[in-house]
Amino acid sequence: MVDVAARTSTPSEVSAADGATRIDVARVTDLLFGTWADTRRTAREMIKDSAFWRDDSLGKDEHRERVLSQMHLLVEKKAVHRAFPKEFGGEETNGANITAFEELFAADPSLQIKAGVQWGLFGSAIHQLGTAEHHRKWLPGAMDLSIPGAFAMTEIGHGSDVASAGTTATYDPEAEEFVINTPFRAATKEYLGNAAVHGIAATVFAQLITNGVSHGVHCFYVPLRGEDGNDLPGITREDDGLKGGLNGIDNGRLSFDHVRVPRTNLLNKYGDVAVDGSYTSPIDSPGRRFFTMLGTLVQGRVSLDGAASWASALGLHIAITYATERRQFDGADGQEVVLLDYGKHQRRLLPRLATTYAQIFAHDEFLQKFDGVFSGRTDTPDDREDLETLAAALKPLSTWHALDTLQEAREACGGAGYMFENRLVGLRADFDVYATFEGDNNILLQLVGKRLLTDFAKQFKDKDAKALAAFALGQTAGKAFHGAGLRRFGQTVADFGSTARSVENGLRAEQQHELLADRVQQMVADIAGNLRHAGKDKVLGEKLFNENQADLIEVARAHGELLQWEAFTDAVNSIPEGGDTKKVLTWLRDLFGLQLIEKHLAWHIINGRLSTQRAAVVSSYIDRLCLRLRPHALDLVNAFGYEPEHVRAPLASGIEQQRQDEARAYYAALAASGEAPISEKALKKAAKK
Repeated sequence: MVDVAARTSTPSEVSAADGATRIDVARVTDLLFGTWADTRRTAREMIKDSAFWRDDSLGKDEHRERVLSQMHLLVEKKAVHRAFPKEFGGEETNGANITAFEELFAADPSLQIKAGVQWGLFGSAIHQLGTAEHHRKWLPGAMDLSIPGAFAMTEIGHGSDVASAGTTATYDPEAEEFVINTPFRAATKEYLGNAAVHGIAATVFAQLITNGVSHGVHCFYVPLRGEDGNDLPGITREDDGLKGGLNGIDNGRLSFDHVRVPRTNLLNKYGDVAVDGSYTSPIDSPGRRFFTMLGTLVQGRVSLDGAASWASALGLHIAITYATERRQFDGADGQEVVLLDYGKHQRRLLPRLATTYAQIFAHDEFLQKFDGVFSGRTDTPDDREDLETLAAALKPLSTWHALDTLQEAREACGGAGYMFENRLVGLRADFDVYATFEGDNNILLQLVGKRLLTDFAKQFKDKDAKALAAFALGQTAGKAFHGAGLRRFGQTVADFGSTARSVENGLRAEQQHELLADRVQQMVADIAGNLRHAGKDKVLGEKLFNENQADLIEVARAHGELLQWEAFTDAVNSIPEGGDTKKVLTWLRDLFGLQLIEKHLAWHIINGRLSTQRAAVVSSYIDRLCLRLRPHALDLVNAFGYEPEHVRAPLASGIEQQRQDEARAYYAALAASGEAPISEKALKKAAKK
């Protein structure tokens, strides 16, 4: 274990601000901690207890048992029941629940995900898909961990395509039972937390068949073990074994050989089967019913978005702290240079820092939306659809960013970053699968793209030919305006003076937003134009959709980035005018916006949004922003609010600063003593004079 008491200084104490402007770190921390800041502080205080920390010395089996014991400790501390009904000891506070849950990753990501399986998936399925009878029967056990449960949705042969699941639940009216069956190997439930060892029940998603009719996927409560601790007849479980990460979770496979459960084990909030086998549902459309059921479990994506964003923050805390202490290569003054004073090192870490801020701010707005829907305050079909779209847009961006950031942070720390004790490689391995959890990222973005196309099409619903012609003319005019270079020509004229200054003045908040939003709008319009040729020809439609799939995913990513930029801007605008804090966070927001523009410079030039002169200096202006932000880098990561007990990385504990100070003191004393050896190079230089 890391000796957290070894730290002798905090990042703010060694900040490079040197009498210049300083941000209000506490104010920024409050901003980052968001709507449920008090809950976040409570959760972080709890995991300062080393009983929750990952023990790197443990093998797979020991790690699994340690995480299970930590789960019981969470129950003991009443730390995981915030979202459940008050009648069962919960608090019915959905936003606070996710806020606390996502903080568990800093203790051990395996603990966070196993807790998510138990209470966010298994328990939540009972809560969200079941009715009062199910709540009374099974929620207390799910909550107090006397019923460890698996969430059996994913199949080895279908993965994200839940609607095509092969597992069946066929109703037998004579016995008043459902028969759960795995008809072929590809229908095996796979990658399930709690399935290999600890689970004694599962919420199983299967095709509900009654009276010869399949009513689509529904959820069933299925016991796995009897009171004797042995698996029940017809239950087969297999251990997934060692994985690329998260080895504190007992992932496994489940299959069912005509396993019978009572009719009342159907979690029947959205669909029920009577004794005689007749099916009823409050939602007539099978498609909408399916998506409504899955939508009630969206909190998994919400929590992954938050955990990934904060994992990026922790990685950057480690890497930037180290970069302000580690010295490498002599500078012009003969002294070794601090890593973060190198322009390339700033470019490696500071834009990722800006993106992390944007994602944390966007996550809080996302969390507010989630809380509004799940509390019932804003629970309408439109709000639920918006929530699902937000989840599908933001979770891919934050999880991909976490993988990229943790890898770059590892490399930025050199060999020290590769040591397991310094957290970065372990976090990178554990977070790898977050890009797959709760839906593959590319598939989620495809859902966002389809929603954007649907909203685009709604603009023309019930419009007459004249309105459609007017839109087509507007599109043509727009393309002609940009394509002819009129906007670019105006920029070029403005840039005949100081190009750098014109970029600074011409790519501020309003222009950044225009460029980011315009790209989304134009890409959606272009894709819609490409798809319209299919008409009602389904074969051609499928072909055209496949040809435009990559662009559809790209526009969804651009849409998510726009949402993050807007959330960052909202946060900046909430800070009172006139202080250094607002100025520095505005620079950081600009860095986020301009790096997005830089990433797609070719598109902006080709489509006439930027002149070549202005585009050519975007990168150099980003470098200038990094230089401006360099003195504030430690304060900005210190604002994440992580304490030594959360970080637990020796290279970010102040040890490196001690080593560097010791070395510099040694050489200074040696030089002062007059006994320092003369370098061969200096000797030869003196001889030439």
